[in-house]
Amino acid sequence: MASLTFTTTIAATTAAKAFPSDPIRSDTSRPTTKLNRGLPNMKQTTIDPLVAGVATRPPPPAYVLSPPPTETDHHGSSKLAAWSSVRQRRWEGELAVDGEIPLWLNGTYLRNGPGLWNVGDHGFRHLFDGLATLVRLHFTNSRLIMSHRQVESEAYVSAMKHNKLCFREFSEVPTPTTNPLSFLSDLASLLSGASLTDNANTGVVLLGDGRVVCLTETTKGSIVIDPETLETLGRFEYSDGLGGLVHSAHPIVTRAEFLTLLPDLVRPGYTVVRMEAGSNERRVVGRADCRAGPTPGWVHSFPVTENYVIVPEMPLRYSARNLLRAEPTPLYKFDWYPENGAYLHVMCKRTGKIVASVEVPLFVTFHFINAYEERDEEGRVTAIVADCCEHYANTEILDQLRLRNLRVGRFRIPLDGSPKGELEAALDPNEHGRGVVISIVSDKNGEGYALILDGSMFEEIARAKFPYGLPYGLHGCWVPKK
Repeated sequence: MASLTFTTTIAATTAAKAFPSDPIRSDTSRPTTKLNRGLPNMKQTTIDPLVAGVATRPPPPAYVLSPPPTETDHHGSSKLAAWSSVRQRRWEGELAVDGEIPLWLNGTYLRNGPGLWNVGDHGFRHLFDGLATLVRLHFTNSRLIMSHRQVESEAYVSAMKHNKLCFREFSEVPTPTTNPLSFLSDLASLLSGASLTDNANTGVVLLGDGRVVCLTETTKGSIVIDPETLETLGRFEYSDGLGGLVHSAHPIVTRAEFLTLLPDLVRPGYTVVRMEAGSNERRVVGRADCRAGPTPGWVHSFPVTENYVIVPEMPLRYSARNLLRAEPTPLYKFDWYPENGAYLHVMCKRTGKIVASVEVPLFVTFHFINAYEERDEEGRVTAIVADCCEHYANTEILDQLRLRNLRVGRFRIPLDGSPKGELEAALDPNEHGRGVVISIVSDKNGEGYALILDGSMFEEIARAKFPYGLPYGLHGCWVPKK
């Protein structure tokens, strides 16, 4: 076995286990378990042959497996791994650390995102189509153990079994049949949600009861995973009768509750729902009706404050026509309706009532960053301020997925009955946080590494090289040490 040596200043490199490198192979004999209530049993009593031999403590001698050869372009240069499928479907091992990881940093950083863009001889077109790859960085006593594994959704298992796309992804649909009646069949499966993907490649959240769930924008794409082994435990089944084909990919999760939005594609609007920790039942907080447009605006994320939920209504709206099309459209599953305007609705958490609904300048955003309440001298709330990553009302971000046209936009929503809200640029470079910032980097030479920055000065304090570069991820969460 060939070895690969890493330079280290504080940790010895330990044995690593490489798993089957062919991403097309998957164990499809094990059915997906549906989890309803209560905590799953995270501890396995039997030894999984795929996991046996994974090192968690440094045995002598120190070594790691040599990675597969670096992919090259037609000039023979190394390719950026960020836009390539993950090299193998599983890997785990301890990384050599250059620098010093703080002793107090104990826990696990999980990052989710698309990692497999090839099924059979077909390559996906868009970043959001890739099948989910979960990455785990486990910090303990200044050591760092990394692993990654595919999320075994029904979409993934079916694609591996049949060697083709089987569900509707963000910009892709399965190859349509030539049957003249196929349109009616496609329409029925779309309306029922049967043809929609459960490829949970967008987010990963830690619920208040300790369960960890991977998410995407389809409601069925809520999948419970084991944060220690990254094993797929089963689909998170909501036990209420609220239904809903889609929801926000970014719920607001605290130790006590889970808040999210359910866009209503039939009666344009949004239902705000709350789920208590330890429960699978969503309960309605209230509803915000759309002010304009044939369908609700796309809602990837939304902000909340101590007392209010802010529901964004973008002019980038869901499109039933584009959802049914087999070929990709310029705006994928959406249409742009600038003539319908843009709005923000403010809902009281306690009563579910809309206390303000204002028109704002046109905007396009994926992510809200922060929100808070402005109060007067007597403590009364006079306005809501919400910050977001705003793309200058430019829908090209859906196709480009780069940061060239990006600003930090700040909305101000008056609660005095004014019909208009404000949107302006807002960024204070002097505002700093505490702690550390953890990032997974894909280097231009095809390699990758974990980077740890000081949270107050954003200076590098440690990095750890991966055995090979990983695809770009999307979102992550922190799981504290128990």
